[in-house]
Amino acid sequence: MPLSYFNETHAMVRETARRFVAQEITPYVDGWEEAGRFPRALYPKAGEAGLLGIGYPEGLGGTGGDIFQKIVWIEELMRAGSGGLAASLGSLDIGLPPVVRFGSEALKQRIVPEVLAGRKISALAITEPGGGSDVANLRTRAERKMVEGREAYVLNGAKTFITSGARADYYTVAARTGAAGYGGVSLILVPREAPGFSSGTPLRKMGWWASDTAELFFDDCMVPVENLLGAENDGFRVITSNFQSERLTLAVMANMTGELAFNAAQDYARERKTFGAPLSAHQTIRHKLADMATRVEASREFTYRCAARMEAGETIFKEISMAKNVATDMCDKVTYDAVQILGGMGYMRESLVERLYRDARILSIGGGTREIMNEIIAKQLGL
Repeated sequence: MPLSYFNETHAMVRETARRFVAQEITPYVDGWEEAGRFPRALYPKAGEAGLLGIGYPEGLGGTGGDIFQKIVWIEELMRAGSGGLAASLGSLDIGLPPVVRFGSEALKQRIVPEVLAGRKISALAITEPGGGSDVANLRTRAERKMVEGREAYVLNGAKTFITSGARADYYTVAARTGAAGYGGVSLILVPREAPGFSSGTPLRKMGWWASDTAELFFDDCMVPVENLLGAENDGFRVITSNFQSERLTLAVMANMTGELAFNAAQDYARERKTFGAPLSAHQTIRHKLADMATRVEASREFTYRCAARMEAGETIFKEISMAKNVATDMCDKVTYDAVQILGGMGYMRESLVERLYRDARILSIGGGTREIMNEIIAKQLGL
């Protein structure tokens, strides 16, 4: 039995991703964070490098590959130290899979290759102003109507906290097409140019500054019925089909955030001298660093194991929910301790750990809150 989850192919993908990040992101990322945006031109560059297409069918413009190739890309992208950039550049991985799995062949051929090439941007739109995780009670409504001799969906409502919301070209939108509850929800692809659609200006956030997060508005917004993803009123199943991958991604992001914070704290503790000795010479700091390293290692190994089971075709709602909670708890603790070790410097904007500390906070909220994860775990345990 191999002891590593990664092989030579993964090493090649890692080298490609690492080189791309070093050349195209790291030199500019601090400026992008302060500006609250990064250039749209980064998408086609990542597409040309084959990085956006990892895990997608070659027939749709993807580059194939397994779950661990995707993990390699996320890990290397996170090494730039910007969770917001990683979230926006990777937003296709939550908006596009429902199109790939449930869209018509014509829709897939028209949409997917453009997104994987980086010429278009895809986003997922579920959260509403009146609620986040409560998908069963979403209020955005889509009604089938005849419009100028063609059957169309007419959407009315609003979404909020949408990653890549300010500049995406395609939105995978959850809307109510039937009765109340989970059974009345559908997923519909809405292009930016659809009549009656608009998006707000980027929202100001605690963290993820480089990510454009926005509100969306549907005012008699019309799209063809062919843009339905899957069967009508079966949207909740379509949404949940991607939850495992989304939560795995967030766990990987949390693990990398924790790793970067630990590395920064360890380097600082070795260099910074107090009372005539390096910080790392003091037992209190050494033990704190030892605890941080242990938490990072344990969380990463649990996440990799869940990924291996997913790659083997298992459905692991319980375990991936556990992994997300373990990773985000670790991330919260390790980034907190990293700021503490750096002291005043850890509170300064010039410090990487200051950004990591802010970026960490959203990870236990996005993709299903910690409380929702516990509810899933409890149900899977039969409680």
